[in-house]
Amino acid sequence: MACDLDCDPSKEAMVREILERIADKWTLLVIEALDRETDIRFSRLQERVGNISQKMLTKTLRQLERDGLVTRRVHPTVPPRVDYRLTPLGESLGEAVCGMWMWVEKHVEAVEDARRTFDGRSERPAA
Repeated sequence: MACDLDCDPSKEAMVREILERIADKWTLLVIEALDRETDIRFSRLQERVGNISQKMLTKTLRQLERDGLVTRRVHPTVPPRVDYRLTPLGESLGEAVCGMWMWVEKHVEAVEDARRTFDGRSERPAA
């Protein structure tokens, strides 16, 4: 099964840019966390993603907001409360991320076996 990658040449650069953004390590983890929990506060999101700096989470959320995948809502309270959620467009991406997540869960042992086999080789193939 192969993807039909015939892309309109006028859109190819934008398609590549978006793919680079959404395939980023932190973006995938943020989308996955937001897909599991709606109206999530920054600190809770940082906790759910794990090992992400405040700066990187802020950058990732801003990029996702700019691309229309996440909304940021500021509540007029003291101190201000801010939560994040996926937009309908982000939810559709969340479905794809969920599919990848499920694939990894299904094949994690096979990948671990392949890594052990590779790491156990006495000679490495020339690069």
